[in-house]
Amino acid sequence: MANQRQPRKNRTKRIFAARLAGTTVFDPIGDAVGRVADIVILLSFRNAPRAVGLVVEVGNRRRVFLPFSRITSIEAGAVIMTGRLDIRRFKQRTAETLAIADLLDRLVDFKDGSGLGRIGDIALEQSPHRDWMVSEYFVERVRPSTLGYRRTGESLLVGFDQVSGTATSGLPQDASTLLATLENLKPADLADSLHDLTEQRMIEVAKQLPDERLADVLEELSDDDRLTIVSALEDSRAADVLDEMQPDDAADLVAELPQDRATQLLQLMEPEEAEDVRRLMAYEEHTAGGLMTTEPIILPPDASVASLLANVRREDIPTTLAAIVFVTRPPLETPTGKYLGVVHIQRALREPPQTLIGRILDTDIEGISPDTSIGTITRLMATYNLTAVPVIDDAGMLLGAVSVDDVLDNLMPDDWRDADEDVTDETVTRSAHG
Repeated sequence: MANQRQPRKNRTKRIFAARLAGTTVFDPIGDAVGRVADIVILLSFRNAPRAVGLVVEVGNRRRVFLPFSRITSIEAGAVIMTGRLDIRRFKQRTAETLAIADLLDRLVDFKDGSGLGRIGDIALEQSPHRDWMVSEYFVERVRPSTLGYRRTGESLLVGFDQVSGTATSGLPQDASTLLATLENLKPADLADSLHDLTEQRMIEVAKQLPDERLADVLEELSDDDRLTIVSALEDSRAADVLDEMQPDDAADLVAELPQDRATQLLQLMEPEEAEDVRRLMAYEEHTAGGLMTTEPIILPPDASVASLLANVRREDIPTTLAAIVFVTRPPLETPTGKYLGVVHIQRALREPPQTLIGRILDTDIEGISPDTSIGTITRLMATYNLTAVPVIDDAGMLLGAVSVDDVLDNLMPDDWRDADEDVTDETVTRSAHG
Protein backbone atom coordinates (compact mmCIF):
# COMPACT_ATOMS: atom_id res chain seq x y z
CA MET A 1 0.00 0.00 0.00
CA ALA A 2 1.04 3.61 -0.48
CA ASN A 3 0.80 4.63 3.16
CA GLN A 4 4.42 3.82 3.94
CA ARG A 5 6.66 6.87 3.64
CA GLN A 6 10.03 6.26 2.04
CA PRO A 7 13.08 7.95 3.58
CA ARG A 8 14.02 11.15 1.77
CA LYS A 9 17.49 12.50 1.23
CA ASN A 10 18.40 15.86 2.69
CA ARG A 11 15.39 15.82 5.01
CA THR A 12 14.95 19.17 6.79
CA LYS A 13 14.99 19.41 10.55
CA ARG A 14 12.16 17.45 12.14
CA ILE A 15 10.66 17.38 15.63
CA PHE A 16 8.00 15.14 17.18
CA ALA A 17 5.26 16.67 19.32
CA ALA A 18 5.12 14.03 22.06
CA ARG A 19 8.90 14.12 22.49
CA LEU A 20 8.94 17.91 22.65
CA ALA A 21 6.44 17.96 25.54
CA GLY A 22 8.19 18.68 28.82
CA THR A 23 11.27 20.19 27.14
CA THR A 24 12.75 23.11 29.07
CA VAL A 25 12.49 26.56 27.47
CA PHE A 26 15.48 28.85 28.03
CA ASP A 27 15.81 32.60 27.56
CA PRO A 28 18.79 34.11 25.66
CA ILE A 29 21.04 34.17 28.74
CA GLY A 30 20.38 30.54 29.58
CA ASP A 31 17.82 30.84 32.39
CA ALA A 32 14.97 28.33 32.35
CA VAL A 33 11.61 30.08 31.92
CA GLY A 34 9.25 27.10 31.65
CA ARG A 35 8.48 23.81 29.95
CA VAL A 36 6.73 22.97 26.72
CA ALA A 37 3.15 21.89 27.41
CA ASP A 38 1.76 21.74 23.87
CA ILE A 39 2.06 22.91 20.27
CA VAL A 40 -0.51 25.21 18.64
CA ILE A 41 -1.47 24.09 15.12
CA LEU A 42 -3.67 25.59 12.41
CA LEU A 43 -5.27 22.73 10.50
CA SER A 44 -6.09 22.96 6.80
CA PHE A 45 -8.23 20.76 4.56
CA ARG A 46 -5.94 21.33 1.57
CA ASN A 47 -2.46 22.33 2.70
CA ALA A 48 -0.11 21.02 5.36
CA PRO A 49 -1.17 22.04 8.88
CA ARG A 50 1.03 24.84 10.23
CA ALA A 51 2.42 25.02 13.76
CA VAL A 52 2.38 28.62 14.93
CA GLY A 53 3.83 28.35 18.42
CA LEU A 54 4.26 26.55 21.70
CA VAL A 55 2.18 26.55 24.85
CA VAL A 56 4.72 27.01 27.65
CA GLU A 57 3.99 26.24 31.28
CA VAL A 58 5.78 28.72 33.52
CA GLY A 59 6.60 28.40 37.21
CA ASN A 60 3.12 28.99 38.63
CA ARG A 61 1.53 26.46 36.25
CA ARG A 62 0.33 29.33 34.09
CA ARG A 63 0.23 28.41 30.41
CA VAL A 64 1.38 31.12 28.02
CA PHE A 65 1.92 31.34 24.28
CA LEU A 66 5.36 31.44 22.63
CA PRO A 67 5.27 31.98 18.84
CA PHE A 68 7.78 30.10 16.71
CA SER A 69 9.01 33.48 15.44
CA ARG A 70 10.49 34.02 18.91
CA ILE A 71 12.28 30.65 18.99
CA THR A 72 15.88 30.62 17.84
CA SER A 73 16.68 26.94 18.37
CA ILE A 74 15.03 23.62 19.17
CA GLU A 75 17.57 21.01 20.29
CA ALA A 76 17.47 17.80 22.30
CA GLY A 77 16.24 18.80 25.76
CA ALA A 78 16.16 22.55 25.11
CA VAL A 79 14.13 25.24 23.37
CA ILE A 80 15.94 28.59 23.11
CA MET A 81 13.82 31.73 22.81
CA THR A 82 14.53 35.40 22.30
CA GLY A 83 12.85 38.38 23.90
CA ARG A 84 10.28 38.06 26.68
CA LEU A 85 7.31 35.78 27.21
CA ASP A 86 3.81 37.16 26.99
CA ILE A 87 2.68 36.34 30.52
CA ARG A 88 -1.04 36.49 29.72
CA ARG A 89 -2.73 33.13 30.11
CA PHE A 90 -3.01 31.19 26.88
CA LYS A 91 -6.57 30.80 25.64
CA GLN A 92 -7.16 28.47 22.72
CA ARG A 93 -8.95 30.08 19.78
CA THR A 94 -11.60 28.41 17.65
CA ALA A 95 -9.30 27.90 14.66
CA GLU A 96 -6.47 26.49 16.77
CA THR A 97 -5.76 22.84 17.53
CA LEU A 98 -3.41 21.62 20.25
CA ALA A 99 -1.14 18.82 19.07
CA ILE A 100 -1.00 16.91 22.34
CA ALA A 101 -4.35 17.77 23.89
CA ASP A 102 -6.46 17.54 20.73
CA LEU A 103 -4.68 15.38 18.14
CA LEU A 104 -2.76 12.66 19.96
CA ASP A 105 -4.91 9.52 20.35
CA ARG A 106 -7.45 10.83 17.81
CA LEU A 107 -8.93 8.19 15.50
CA VAL A 108 -8.46 8.87 11.78
CA ASP A 109 -9.47 7.17 8.51
CA PHE A 110 -6.89 6.03 5.99
CA LYS A 111 -7.90 7.63 2.70
CA ASP A 112 -7.04 4.45 0.78
CA GLY A 113 -9.92 2.72 2.58
CA SER A 114 -7.71 0.35 4.57
CA GLY A 115 -9.32 1.16 7.93
CA LEU A 116 -8.78 3.25 11.03
CA GLY A 117 -5.71 4.41 12.91
CA ARG A 118 -4.90 6.23 16.12
CA ILE A 119 -2.45 9.13 16.05
CA GLY A 120 0.47 8.37 18.37
CA ASP A 121 2.73 11.29 17.47
CA ILE A 122 3.04 14.21 15.07
CA ALA A 123 6.13 15.07 13.00
CA LEU A 124 6.80 18.72 12.20
CA GLU A 125 9.39 19.99 9.74
CA GLN A 126 10.75 23.48 9.16
CA SER A 127 10.21 24.86 5.69
CA PRO A 128 12.75 27.01 3.80
CA HIS A 129 10.70 30.00 4.96
CA ARG A 130 11.30 28.86 8.58
CA ASP A 131 7.65 27.94 9.11
CA TRP A 132 7.00 24.72 11.04
CA MET A 133 4.61 22.46 9.14
CA VAL A 134 3.02 19.11 10.06
CA SER A 135 4.61 16.65 7.63
CA GLU A 136 3.65 13.22 8.94
CA TYR A 137 1.60 11.39 11.55
CA PHE A 138 2.83 8.34 13.44
CA VAL A 139 -0.28 6.15 13.35
CA GLU A 140 -1.17 2.84 15.01
CA ARG A 141 -3.73 0.76 13.14
CA VAL A 142 -6.85 -0.12 15.13
CA ARG A 143 -9.97 -2.12 14.48
CA PRO A 144 -13.42 -1.97 16.12
CA SER A 145 -14.04 -4.36 19.02
CA THR A 146 -16.73 -4.91 21.63
CA LEU A 147 -14.80 -2.66 24.03
CA GLY A 148 -14.28 0.13 21.51
CA TYR A 149 -11.12 -0.06 19.39
CA ARG A 150 -8.22 -2.50 19.61
CA ARG A 151 -4.68 -1.99 18.35
CA THR A 152 -3.55 -4.40 15.65
CA GLY A 153 0.16 -4.01 16.38
CA GLU A 154 1.00 -2.27 13.09
CA SER A 155 2.45 1.24 13.26
CA LEU A 156 3.53 3.47 10.39
CA LEU A 157 4.42 7.02 9.40
CA VAL A 158 1.96 8.52 6.95
CA GLY A 159 1.77 11.88 5.23
CA PHE A 160 -0.62 14.46 6.60
CA ASP A 161 -2.66 14.11 3.39
CA GLN A 162 -3.08 10.33 3.66
CA VAL A 163 -5.54 10.36 6.57
CA SER A 164 -8.77 12.23 7.28
CA GLY A 165 -10.47 13.17 10.51
CA THR A 166 -7.79 15.35 12.10
CA ALA A 167 -9.91 18.46 11.66
CA THR A 168 -13.10 16.89 12.96
CA SER A 169 -14.13 15.40 16.29
CA GLY A 170 -16.81 12.95 15.26
CA LEU A 171 -14.90 9.81 16.24
CA PRO A 172 -14.30 8.92 19.90
CA GLN A 173 -10.87 9.91 21.20
CA ASP A 174 -8.71 8.18 23.77
CA ALA A 175 -6.82 10.32 26.31
CA SER A 176 -4.00 7.97 27.38
CA THR A 177 -1.17 10.04 25.90
CA LEU A 178 -2.48 13.32 27.27
CA LEU A 179 -3.04 11.80 30.72
CA ALA A 180 0.54 10.54 30.75
CA THR A 181 1.75 14.14 30.40
CA LEU A 182 -0.54 15.23 33.27
CA GLU A 183 0.07 12.28 35.57
CA ASN A 184 2.23 14.04 38.18
CA LEU A 185 0.18 17.23 38.46
CA LYS A 186 -1.47 18.19 41.72
CA PRO A 187 -5.29 18.20 41.58
CA ALA A 188 -5.47 22.01 41.36
CA ASP A 189 -2.96 22.07 38.49
CA LEU A 190 -4.71 19.22 36.70
CA ALA A 191 -7.98 21.14 37.09
CA ASP A 192 -6.36 24.15 35.42
CA SER A 193 -5.17 21.94 32.56
CA LEU A 194 -8.65 20.48 32.05
CA HIS A 195 -10.19 23.93 32.09
CA ASP A 196 -7.91 24.97 29.24
CA LEU A 197 -9.21 22.13 27.01
CA THR A 198 -12.26 22.27 24.77
CA GLU A 199 -15.44 21.06 26.44
CA GLN A 200 -15.51 17.76 24.54
CA ARG A 201 -11.85 17.04 25.25
CA MET A 202 -12.24 17.95 28.91
CA ILE A 203 -15.05 15.40 29.21
CA GLU A 204 -13.03 12.71 27.38
CA VAL A 205 -10.06 13.20 29.70
CA ALA A 206 -12.19 13.35 32.84
CA LYS A 207 -13.93 10.08 31.98
CA GLN A 208 -10.58 8.28 31.90
CA LEU A 209 -9.44 9.51 35.31
CA PRO A 210 -9.80 7.08 38.25
CA ASP A 211 -12.70 7.90 40.58
CA GLU A 212 -10.52 9.23 43.40
CA ARG A 213 -8.40 11.36 41.06
CA LEU A 214 -11.48 12.78 39.34
CA ALA A 215 -13.06 13.56 42.71
CA ASP A 216 -9.98 15.56 43.73
CA VAL A 217 -10.06 17.46 40.43
CA LEU A 218 -13.79 18.26 40.65
CA GLU A 219 -13.17 19.86 44.03
CA GLU A 220 -10.78 22.29 42.32
CA LEU A 221 -12.81 23.10 39.20
CA SER A 222 -15.22 25.97 38.67
CA ASP A 223 -18.95 25.32 39.06
CA ASP A 224 -19.54 25.35 35.30
CA ASP A 225 -16.73 22.90 34.51
CA ARG A 226 -17.63 20.35 37.15
CA LEU A 227 -21.30 20.51 36.19
CA THR A 228 -20.31 19.85 32.58
CA ILE A 229 -18.25 16.82 33.57
CA VAL A 230 -20.74 15.28 36.01
CA SER A 231 -23.57 15.81 33.55
CA ALA A 232 -21.63 13.74 31.01
CA LEU A 233 -21.02 10.81 33.39
CA GLU A 234 -23.31 7.83 33.73
CA ASP A 235 -25.31 7.90 36.97
CA SER A 236 -23.43 5.02 38.60
CA ARG A 237 -20.03 6.54 37.79
CA ALA A 238 -21.11 9.99 38.97
CA ALA A 239 -22.33 8.53 42.27
CA ASP A 240 -19.03 6.70 42.80
CA VAL A 241 -17.10 9.92 42.23
CA LEU A 242 -19.34 11.84 44.64
CA ASP A 243 -18.63 9.17 47.26
CA GLU A 244 -14.91 9.97 46.93
CA MET A 245 -15.34 13.74 47.28
CA GLN A 246 -15.21 15.69 50.51
CA PRO A 247 -18.82 15.85 51.77
CA ASP A 248 -19.00 19.66 51.64
CA ASP A 249 -17.75 19.76 48.04
CA ALA A 250 -20.10 16.93 47.06
CA ALA A 251 -23.02 18.77 48.66
CA ASP A 252 -22.19 21.95 46.74
CA LEU A 253 -22.06 20.00 43.48
CA VAL A 254 -25.28 18.04 44.06
CA ALA A 255 -27.08 21.27 44.95
CA GLU A 256 -26.20 22.66 41.50
CA LEU A 257 -27.67 19.68 39.62
CA PRO A 258 -31.26 19.46 38.37
CA GLN A 259 -33.50 18.12 41.11
CA ASP A 260 -34.27 14.80 39.39
CA ARG A 261 -30.58 14.05 38.73
CA ALA A 262 -29.58 15.07 42.26
CA THR A 263 -32.18 12.74 43.76
CA GLN A 264 -31.07 9.86 41.54
CA LEU A 265 -27.39 10.28 42.44
CA LEU A 266 -28.09 10.51 46.16
CA GLN A 267 -29.97 7.22 45.94
CA LEU A 268 -27.00 5.58 44.21
CA MET A 269 -24.38 6.89 46.64
CA GLU A 270 -23.21 4.97 49.68
CA PRO A 271 -25.85 5.54 52.39
CA GLU A 272 -23.46 7.15 54.89
CA GLU A 273 -21.96 9.47 52.28
CA ALA A 274 -25.39 10.41 50.96
CA GLU A 275 -26.63 11.17 54.48
CA ASP A 276 -23.71 13.57 55.04
CA VAL A 277 -24.49 15.33 51.77
CA ARG A 278 -28.19 15.66 52.58
CA ARG A 279 -27.38 17.05 56.01
CA LEU A 280 -25.03 19.67 54.58
CA MET A 281 -27.50 20.69 51.87
CA ALA A 282 -30.00 21.61 54.57
CA TYR A 283 -27.85 24.58 55.72
CA GLU A 284 -27.63 28.01 54.13
CA GLU A 285 -24.79 28.31 51.63
CA HIS A 286 -22.68 31.01 53.32
CA THR A 287 -22.95 29.74 56.89
CA ALA A 288 -20.76 27.43 58.92
CA GLY A 289 -23.18 24.56 58.27
CA GLY A 290 -23.03 25.14 54.53
CA LEU A 291 -19.24 25.42 54.50
CA MET A 292 -18.22 22.66 56.89
CA THR A 293 -16.98 19.19 56.14
CA THR A 294 -18.41 16.35 58.21
CA GLU A 295 -15.14 14.39 58.06
CA PRO A 296 -12.41 16.21 60.00
CA ILE A 297 -9.98 14.15 62.08
CA ILE A 298 -11.82 13.20 65.28
CA LEU A 299 -10.24 11.22 68.13
CA PRO A 300 -11.19 10.39 71.75
CA PRO A 301 -9.21 11.91 74.65
CA ASP A 302 -7.59 8.54 75.49
CA ALA A 303 -5.97 8.24 72.04
CA SER A 304 -2.19 8.50 71.98
CA VAL A 305 -0.02 11.01 70.17
CA ALA A 306 1.21 8.10 68.04
CA SER A 307 -2.36 7.41 66.94
CA LEU A 308 -2.92 11.10 66.20
CA LEU A 309 0.18 11.28 64.01
CA ALA A 310 -0.89 8.16 62.12
CA ASN A 311 -4.23 9.80 61.34
CA VAL A 312 -2.82 13.10 60.10
CA ARG A 313 -0.46 11.22 57.75
CA ARG A 314 -3.38 9.84 55.74
CA GLU A 315 -3.20 10.94 52.11
CA ASP A 316 -6.93 11.64 51.90
CA ILE A 317 -6.77 14.31 54.62
CA PRO A 318 -6.54 17.88 53.24
CA THR A 319 -3.58 19.87 54.54
CA THR A 320 -5.79 22.41 56.28
CA LEU A 321 -7.53 19.67 58.28
CA ALA A 322 -4.32 17.75 59.03
CA ALA A 323 -2.99 20.65 61.15
CA ILE A 324 -5.67 20.28 63.83
CA VAL A 325 -7.40 17.29 65.47
CA PHE A 326 -10.81 17.52 67.15
CA VAL A 327 -11.30 15.63 70.39
CA THR A 328 -14.74 14.42 71.48
CA ARG A 329 -16.49 11.79 73.54
CA PRO A 330 -17.77 8.75 71.58
CA PRO A 331 -19.34 8.33 69.13
CA LEU A 332 -16.63 9.73 66.87
CA GLU A 333 -18.77 9.95 63.71
CA THR A 334 -20.49 13.31 63.26
CA PRO A 335 -22.62 14.29 65.04
CA THR A 336 -20.27 13.09 67.78
CA GLY A 337 -20.40 12.93 71.52
CA LYS A 338 -19.53 16.05 73.53
CA TYR A 339 -16.88 18.27 71.97
CA LEU A 340 -13.87 18.65 74.33
CA GLY A 341 -11.27 20.68 72.45
CA VAL A 342 -8.55 20.43 69.83
CA VAL A 343 -4.94 19.27 69.56
CA HIS A 344 -2.60 21.22 67.31
CA ILE A 345 -0.21 19.11 65.28
CA GLN A 346 2.79 21.25 66.32
CA ARG A 347 2.03 20.62 69.99
CA ALA A 348 1.64 16.89 69.40
CA LEU A 349 5.03 16.72 67.66
CA ARG A 350 6.71 17.93 70.86
CA GLU A 351 5.24 15.12 72.97
CA PRO A 352 6.32 11.47 73.44
CA PRO A 353 4.33 9.04 71.26
CA GLN A 354 2.64 7.42 74.27
CA THR A 355 1.20 10.70 75.61
CA LEU A 356 -2.60 10.74 75.74
CA ILE A 357 -3.99 13.61 73.71
CA GLY A 358 -6.48 14.43 76.46
CA ARG A 359 -3.50 15.82 78.41
CA ILE A 360 -2.54 18.33 75.69
CA LEU A 361 -5.97 19.64 74.77
CA ASP A 362 -6.48 23.25 73.74
CA THR A 363 -9.86 24.01 75.28
CA ASP A 364 -9.82 27.69 74.31
CA ILE A 365 -11.00 26.95 70.75
CA GLU A 366 -14.74 27.17 71.18
CA GLY A 367 -17.15 25.76 68.66
CA ILE A 368 -19.38 27.87 66.45
CA SER A 369 -23.01 27.22 65.59
CA PRO A 370 -24.07 26.00 62.12
CA ASP A 371 -25.74 29.34 61.32
CA THR A 372 -22.60 31.42 62.00
CA SER A 373 -21.92 33.76 59.06
CA ILE A 374 -18.84 33.51 56.87
CA GLY A 375 -17.76 36.97 58.03
CA THR A 376 -17.66 35.86 61.65
CA ILE A 377 -15.77 32.69 60.72
CA THR A 378 -13.19 34.71 58.78
CA ARG A 379 -12.54 37.06 61.71
CA LEU A 380 -12.24 34.11 64.09
CA MET A 381 -9.68 32.33 61.89
CA ALA A 382 -7.66 35.51 61.38
CA THR A 383 -7.68 36.40 65.09
CA TYR A 384 -6.49 32.99 66.31
CA ASN A 385 -4.47 31.89 63.22
CA LEU A 386 -6.63 28.81 62.72
CA THR A 387 -6.75 26.51 59.71
CA ALA A 388 -10.10 25.03 60.80
CA VAL A 389 -12.80 25.74 63.38
CA PRO A 390 -15.25 23.28 65.00
CA VAL A 391 -18.98 23.50 64.34
CA ILE A 392 -21.16 22.29 67.22
CA ASP A 393 -24.89 22.05 67.91
CA ASP A 394 -26.82 23.29 70.94
CA ALA A 395 -26.04 20.07 72.83
CA GLY A 396 -22.28 20.52 72.37
CA MET A 397 -21.91 17.76 69.77
CA LEU A 398 -19.39 18.23 66.97
CA LEU A 399 -21.14 18.48 63.60
CA GLY A 400 -18.08 19.14 61.47
CA ALA A 401 -15.36 21.71 60.82
CA VAL A 402 -14.91 24.69 58.53
CA SER A 403 -11.44 24.84 56.95
CA VAL A 404 -9.69 27.95 55.72
CA ASP A 405 -9.64 26.79 52.08
CA ASP A 406 -13.45 26.55 52.06
CA VAL A 407 -13.68 30.08 53.46
CA LEU A 408 -11.30 31.42 50.82
CA ASP A 409 -13.22 29.73 48.01
CA ASN A 410 -16.38 31.52 49.13
CA LEU A 411 -14.72 34.90 49.62
CA MET A 412 -13.10 34.95 46.18
CA PRO A 413 -15.05 36.12 43.10
CA ASP A 414 -16.92 33.40 41.23
CA ASP A 415 -14.51 33.61 38.30
CA TRP A 416 -11.29 33.79 40.31
CA ARG A 417 -9.96 30.57 38.74
CA ASP A 418 -10.09 32.18 35.31
CA ALA A 419 -8.77 35.61 36.25
CA ASP A 420 -5.40 36.71 34.90
CA GLU A 421 -2.88 38.59 36.98
CA ASP A 422 -2.01 42.14 36.01
CA VAL A 423 0.36 42.18 33.07
CA THR A 424 3.36 44.33 33.92
CA ASP A 425 6.02 42.99 31.53
CA GLU A 426 6.32 44.01 27.93
CA THR A 427 4.12 41.61 25.98
CA VAL A 428 3.87 40.41 22.44
CA THR A 429 0.69 39.97 20.46
CA ARG A 430 -0.74 36.81 18.95
CA SER A 431 -0.19 38.16 15.46
CA ALA A 432 1.98 35.13 14.74
CA HIS A 433 -1.20 33.05 14.73
CA GLY A 434 -2.40 34.18 11.38
